[in-house]
Amino acid sequence: MKEYDFRPATRVVFGVNSFERLGDLTAELGARRALLVTDPGILRTGYADKAVDFLRSRSIEVFVFTGVDEDPTTKDVTAGTDFARAHLPIDIIIGLGGGSSMDCAKAINFILTNGGQMEDYVGFNRAVKAMLSSIGIPTTAGTGSEAQSYALISHEHTHVKMACGDLKARFNTVILDPVLTITAPRNVTAISGMDAITHAVETFVTTARNPLSEMFSREAWRLLQANYETVLSDPSNREARAGMLLGSHYAGVAIEHSMLGAAHACANPLSARYGIAHGMAVALMLPAVITFNHSVAKDSYQLLHADLRQEIERLKSIAELPATLRSCNVSEEDLPMLAGEAALQWTGKFNPRTATETDFLALYRQIY
Repeated sequence: MKEYDFRPATRVVFGVNSFERLGDLTAELGARRALLVTDPGILRTGYADKAVDFLRSRSIEVFVFTGVDEDPTTKDVTAGTDFARAHLPIDIIIGLGGGSSMDCAKAINFILTNGGQMEDYVGFNRAVKAMLSSIGIPTTAGTGSEAQSYALISHEHTHVKMACGDLKARFNTVILDPVLTITAPRNVTAISGMDAITHAVETFVTTARNPLSEMFSREAWRLLQANYETVLSDPSNREARAGMLLGSHYAGVAIEHSMLGAAHACANPLSARYGIAHGMAVALMLPAVITFNHSVAKDSYQLLHADLRQEIERLKSIAELPATLRSCNVSEEDLPMLAGEAALQWTGKFNPRTATETDFLALYRQIY
């Protein structure tokens, strides 16, 4: 049996209306001045205003940064860090939103406390100084960023997605409130949900997997596969929303211990070059990757579903997600370039079957 080193340090508060505990949970961490990192969409839902109210009810000053874009870049991190420096001292950072807001919150924590630029932290445990306490509050069931020590930030100019990890960057507390996911539009629910499903599938078969990550991956798949259709057809169903959010979180825990695979390696260039939403990009590529990996991962895949590729295709069809790269306006002439970039992605290094640039080109062509 494969060895592993499990170092849990995050408090997870799960339940309907658990968001209302934000003020108390922040005060328990000894914080008095908070930076709230979120995005314009969350601002429109009113959740940011509620967060401010919860914090102020415990006499915690709060400063709200809303400049997070989808797929955050170093530009967003710089803007957020400058905003935080203008309101020093800050003693806690709160990420409220999807993976973009939470990743940006973690990234700001790196630069605000340790200086330099994001490129300095690519890899793992490169922050020398202590980092601020932090809280993660996901509003979508998708990335599982709240469960991870990594901030995924794209370079503003090169579009290279940098994975910057550190145990000190992990959220001290995570609030999982399924009510916060109900306002997500159907397409956001569909895309983020498929991202989480891809996480469950890929983490279950990577070369880095271990008995612990497999346990989280399998339970994530069970929860996500059982509730995905319901949240699309009955979006106000709190039980289904809870299942998706918990499944997404478990898949995020699995990523922390297992990493990802070729579907993510293929997806990153598609998002960088064509602006395809990350969850849509991994959903596009996952069926082809399952077939590619089948010779080495068949037994594991069958533990999830007797015909995993067919089940993924069925869920994608229900969600009305695109099935081809052509339908997403990807140029066939760009496929070799995309394959070259996919071969350089760190996620692909953990795929159960070694994938070369030639293999990535074949995967893109299969889906084209």
